[in-house]
Amino acid sequence: MNLSEEQTSRIIEMAWEDRTPFEAIERLYGMPEKEVIKLMRRHLKQKTFKNWRERVSGRKTKHASLRPEGVDRGYCPSQYKPKGANK
Repeated sequence: MNLSEEQTSRIIEMAWEDRTPFEAIERLYGMPEKEVIKLMRRHLKQKTFKNWRERVSGRKTKHASLRPEGVDRGYCPSQYKPKGANK
């Protein structure tokens, strides 16, 4: 895949977030979980990648199929606030 630096950064950010499922990344960027893992391996330091893998492996919030019925969003509604909202 040819991704811009901005897209790569956003995918890493989404993969790092506990509540963003891999399915959301695939829906937005067409990148399945295995490809996200490869991208993370290439762009993170070895120890950081290892820590990330341990944290997300089997985590219910990272896989839509493991989430409770009715939870269909990947983030808290207040997570993404418009710039300048805290002024």
